[in-house]
Amino acid sequence: MTDKNKADRKASPKESPVHDTSTDAQRARLLARLQAGPVDTITARSELNIMMPAARVKELRDQGHPIKTHRITLTDEHGRTHHGVALYYFGMQADASNDARSQRGTITQGA
Repeated sequence: MTDKNKADRKASPKESPVHDTSTDAQRARLLARLQAGPVDTITARSELNIMMPAARVKELRDQGHPIKTHRITLTDEHGRTHHGVALYYFGMQADASNDARSQRGTITQGA
């Protein structure tokens, strides 16, 4: 196949940032999301295409980012309740963003 017959790679949905599964791209997506506000494990997997959010958080922490964790209870899109879901955030953001999370689940006390 000649170059003329190949599809334009820039138009490919696989070239969009969320489809890049490299660890660098996953860390960049997670960091950008955390800078906008807290993110939980379920959201990181479904919206950011990060299958192992805890590993990416550890890598970001190792780079010096002050990411904190709270454990919460969430109900997923199938109506199933999950206890102990990690909610990641910077500093005191978790307390300031209760309104955003209240739509997805409830916060439990813990780690």
